Amino acid sequence: MDIMDIPSSCVIVICDGVAKLRVLPPFGEYRIVTHQGKVKRMRKEEGEEF
Repeated sequence: MDIMDIPSSCVIVICDGVAKLRVLPPFGEYRIVTHQGKVKRMRKEEGEEF
């Protein structure tokens, strides 16, 4: 991955030699669920200011 090509707000998760890049939402949260030391799921929950 070239650092100049990735978005300004993102997360990179590496597990078992596999890297996944996810762009962070403007409002909300990203949950990374693990099981026995390995990434099982990456869940995005978005919201907006009210």
